[in-house]
Amino acid sequence: MRCVIARFPFDLTRSGVLAAMKDIEPEPVVVGESVIIGRHRYPVKQVGQVITRQDRRDFSAGEVVRAMTLLGFTCRGLAQRPVPTHPLTPQQWASAMLGTTGPA
Repeated sequence: MRCVIARFPFDLTRSGVLAAMKDIEPEPVVVGESVIIGRHRYPVKQVGQVITRQDRRDFSAGEVVRAMTLLGFTCRGLAQRPVPTHPLTPQQWASAMLGTTGPA
């Protein structure tokens, strides 16, 4: 499949991406979107860097997500943190920030 990433055309195939990522250790997915390739979950910027051999600052995550989706890979966003059911009082929040349990 021909796609454009960072204004450069690339001919990508599913098997080519699998081969390129075969021996690459996945970085932790801290922020942003990720791609599931084989049994591993990679940050999209890491995948883009490996398959394009470009600096991560040269392309957007959206370009890589679009290409990986068209190749049939599963792309996911970072899971959202659950919203607390009851808000903390300022004293509870300060205690939590300090790592203490606060008053009983």
